[in-house]
Amino acid sequence: MGVPAFFRWLSRKYPSIIVNCVEEKAKECNGVKAPIDTSKPNPNEVEFDNLYLDMNGIIHPCTHPEDKPAPKNEDEMMVAIFEYIDRIFNIVRPRRLLYMAIDGVAPRAKMNQQRSRRFRASKEGMEAAEEKQKIRQEILAKGGILPPEEVKERFDSNCITPGTEFMDNLAKCLRYYIADRLNSDPGWKNLTVILSDASAPGEGEHKIMDYIRRQRAQPNHDPNTHHCLCGADADLIMLGLATHEPNFTIIREEFKPNKPKPCGLCNQMGHEVKDCQGLPREKQGKHDQFADSLPIAEQEFIFIRLCVLREYLERELTMASLPFTFDFERSVDDWVFMCFFVGNDFLPHLPSLEIREGAIDRLVNIYKNVVHKTGGYLTESGFVNLQRVQMIMLAVGEVEDSIFKKRKDDDDNFKRRQKEKRKRMKRDQPSFIPGGQFSPQALGNRSSPQAISNPRQAAFEMRMHDRQNSTTSSSPNTSLTSDGSPSLAGGIKRKAEDSDSEPEPEDNIRLWETGWKQRYYKNKFDVDASDEKFRRKVVQSYVEGLCWVLRYYYQGCASWNWYYPFHYAPFASDFEGIADMPSDFEKGSKPFKPLEQLMGVFPAASGNFLPPTWRKLMTDPESSIIDFYPEDFAIDLNGKKYAWQGVALLPFVDERRLRAALEEVYPDLTPEESRRNSLGGDVLFVGKHHPLCDFIVEQYKTKNTEPVDIPPELCHGIQGKLTLNENAVLPDQTVESPVPMLRDLAQNSAVSISFKDPQFDEDFVFKAIVLPGAKKPAPVLKPGDWEKTNNDGRPWRPQLGFNRDRKPVHLDQSAFRTLGHMMPRERGMPGMYANAVPLGTYGSPYTRPLLSGQQQIPKLLSNLRPQESWRGPTPLFQQAPQRTAGAAPLLAWNRMLQSQNQYQTSQYQGLGGPMSYPQRPEDRMDRGRQV
Repeated sequence: MGVPAFFRWLSRKYPSIIVNCVEEKAKECNGVKAPIDTSKPNPNEVEFDNLYLDMNGIIHPCTHPEDKPAPKNEDEMMVAIFEYIDRIFNIVRPRRLLYMAIDGVAPRAKMNQQRSRRFRASKEGMEAAEEKQKIRQEILAKGGILPPEEVKERFDSNCITPGTEFMDNLAKCLRYYIADRLNSDPGWKNLTVILSDASAPGEGEHKIMDYIRRQRAQPNHDPNTHHCLCGADADLIMLGLATHEPNFTIIREEFKPNKPKPCGLCNQMGHEVKDCQGLPREKQGKHDQFADSLPIAEQEFIFIRLCVLREYLERELTMASLPFTFDFERSVDDWVFMCFFVGNDFLPHLPSLEIREGAIDRLVNIYKNVVHKTGGYLTESGFVNLQRVQMIMLAVGEVEDSIFKKRKDDDDNFKRRQKEKRKRMKRDQPSFIPGGQFSPQALGNRSSPQAISNPRQAAFEMRMHDRQNSTTSSSPNTSLTSDGSPSLAGGIKRKAEDSDSEPEPEDNIRLWETGWKQRYYKNKFDVDASDEKFRRKVVQSYVEGLCWVLRYYYQGCASWNWYYPFHYAPFASDFEGIADMPSDFEKGSKPFKPLEQLMGVFPAASGNFLPPTWRKLMTDPESSIIDFYPEDFAIDLNGKKYAWQGVALLPFVDERRLRAALEEVYPDLTPEESRRNSLGGDVLFVGKHHPLCDFIVEQYKTKNTEPVDIPPELCHGIQGKLTLNENAVLPDQTVESPVPMLRDLAQNSAVSISFKDPQFDEDFVFKAIVLPGAKKPAPVLKPGDWEKTNNDGRPWRPQLGFNRDRKPVHLDQSAFRTLGHMMPRERGMPGMYANAVPLGTYGSPYTRPLLSGQQQIPKLLSNLRPQESWRGPTPLFQQAPQRTAGAAPLLAWNRMLQSQNQYQTSQYQGLGGPMSYPQRPEDRMDRGRQV
């Protein structure tokens, strides 16, 4: 969802919704990790029924990670995705259903945002490459030292779009992965797995919500089902609240800002490409043994408990003395609706409402003041009462002028404080800081001191450096050459850092000054503010968008063709007379086909993912749609500071013109491309122990081509239609591996079949209510949670696990002292036990291989009960491959890991890796020659 600060605001305002995940770590013996038995009780002291994976939130960090080395090829990406799913499954441990949803073709309203993202990503990528090359040439020209430029093909993340070969291959890999897990993992024994790949239309999270809505409408649905949804988008919180399910939890990666990243030129830490000086690399460790290692920490996960958020909202939204009966569920729907005004993926936010300025709190206060006059709630089951919304918007419009003036005052005060801070830091900065062997060391670094070599020469260089600095007008640590350019010895500084003020983008609107509405419409829409007809057209489109978005969240896609046809939003004070505006949408609209969507969202730079004749339409000057693919475009900062916050001024795609141009190139599609261009559906998988397995196998034996209903008693109450699948996974048939480094499944017992959700009439309305029989979860919040959410001003720490009274196991002071004496600390930051074995290995019968010179750690926690031996056959992923004659060298990623801390588990590994995916012997030998 397009509200970058929403989750940060929510977690600060309602801190008890966050719970740290307790994760059981795999035990390791002789470099091979023993698999975790996920059939055991969940260590988080809660049992989940259904786990839903918004797969695009998994695919992106696995294919182009920001905090670790990127996979070298597509096969490694697939293995990384498998390992990520394994880790989520280990934490959540669902007992009934695993639903994997990949983004398919999106509604037209979302395609505009996708188009903007992909064009900007392409533009920023090219600009970054040019800037990097320019800085490299400058550094080398001045005698700097840089490693040789690595020639490798840049991974274009735009391929993570429906219709590409990458997404088609991903679907094949996931089918193989599901079959393997159903055959080997005891935690998957009675699990129903549904895969909705990129061929099924709809965004991943909305396909999940559509499944939940349709199952809730069935008589056999369990109203006390505990749902867990994995994804990082802020709109998942809104979607979870919109289900009105009492037990709904979201799991996501814990966001940690300002993670260190290596420089893209010299691969050293501590600076960015623009600040690179081309200095020699400093020695890492006593013998430079950690030269190639990166400071990598395994990503942690958190739970967001929506049942606790509902407790917060119930207290905040409860209103007394209403002229109508208070209904908490209806007020939650209104709260979700008001959040749309501060931003979403389909509409720009109103100029006067910024999440960072407390816009949601302002809307809630206005809502509580005005609701006595409205006579009822704003929404009902996804349908908007525009007359009541108009009262809220006009109340916001009355304070718009004061909001803009306060925003200007706050911005000026912030700039003043920053200016004073820069002056203070410049004044307090020492005139000279010695470098090299005499550079200051951080306190607490207990590594053995290094002997000084050639101290006379080093002292002479420092004196000359100091003398040069004293004769120039540069900053204390920056020296200039004869031509006025920064020298390498003194370091390269940006002008903005040395000046008292940074250049600000020109703001022609000046919302804080009189006449702001006239300037806004003239600059943004190129019309006069007195043009009432045009302003009403903009407001009507925005009101349609609000109705479309709410319907999308509560009922499904109301129209695949509708979109907001402007780059900017109107003002709240313009929402006058909206009560009589129509809010109906055309029925029977159909989604784009995958390749058509690629033509609508891709820039010409990503045309390599399209058929040749289709690609030509993006670049041929004679193309009838060449104007859809500008090589350059403007970005309007729109009052913001950074380009990524601005508005990309791209032309909107005319669907009629696009389809007319594609009619001429459709005959050029190959059979494979035509297959990828078709819309597909969901596939259901079960293992041999599942009660539904025999029923599905019987359908294949009888070759029944008619859709059949799922017997709900055989599938945890799940209902829908089953039809035979052409590329089905069948028992006693080999499942070929699409990943060369993984083996085929020769003894398969899983089965798959096409699945379709229960169907309803187009006018059917899914009720936004708590289902009868649902039990309200026990209250979690205590009186202190209402009064002081910050714990008397101290930093708030989320509780561990779902049981707030649980006492976690921890080391006492004597144990920490023992670790400090026993563990070498030549590497790592002060106070960090860089080589310490993770807590899960203490008291374990397994021991990890030690680094050279490392001593064995005593069993400090021998009283802990070791993990029981794993039940069930070892998965093929984790079976040690048979060695054949000849050398079988380790993969490059595994060799790299041997040179760094062997106890870091977040790296990609082949043999003996995190999930120990084995290789075919011949593949290992072939890949070994390529390294």
